[in-house]
Amino acid sequence: MPQEDQRPPAAVVFDALGADYEKAFAQAPAHLAALQWLIGRLPVSAWTLDVGSGTGRPTAAVLTGAGHSVVGVDISPVMVELAARQVPDAEFRRADIRELPLEEGFFDGVCVFFSLLQMTREEQSTLVRRLARALKPGGHLVLATVPADVEDLEIVFMGQPVRATSFAEADFTAMVEAAGLTVLSSDSTVFTPDHPGAGPEPHLYLYCRREL
Repeated sequence: MPQEDQRPPAAVVFDALGADYEKAFAQAPAHLAALQWLIGRLPVSAWTLDVGSGTGRPTAAVLTGAGHSVVGVDISPVMVELAARQVPDAEFRRADIRELPLEEGFFDGVCVFFSLLQMTREEQSTLVRRLARALKPGGHLVLATVPADVEDLEIVFMGQPVRATSFAEADFTAMVEAAGLTVLSSDSTVFTPDHPGAGPEPHLYLYCRREL
């Protein structure tokens, strides 16, 4: 009998996708715009956290290119290896962000691009509260998700079976605000990944700040 795969589900999916994920999503205009928004609000040589850092591109690459320090966290060893090779100026850790200790008030900026969707709603809410506390007062966080009122929905994502959970747009925004963040603005858009068979996806970007 083959040994059961002990990797977390998200690691299984993103180990399989590897560089294909970057090709499909790295040029999303709203993602690049969110990075520029964050960069425009960071102090010089800021410390930033990239949650679900993937291949390191575009997020870590853009931030390090702007002179900032980046700590990237991803559960996929394949992604961490790719990121470390592609963005050598950043620090990447293979870890489950739900379990990783985060120092309160340490980061100037936090990025969370589509990295909550394989967590339960309770896990998403708990993590966003922890990320808010990890920001310095006055620090900024950009967060993107696929807004949908679904829980543990089985879907196929870029050829990989995935169980996805999210919130409707208003509920997601309310969850982020309940975590102690001020939502300064939002952007609802539609993006079609560069991947065979991919269709248009609704994307929600929230631009947030931890108040003083």
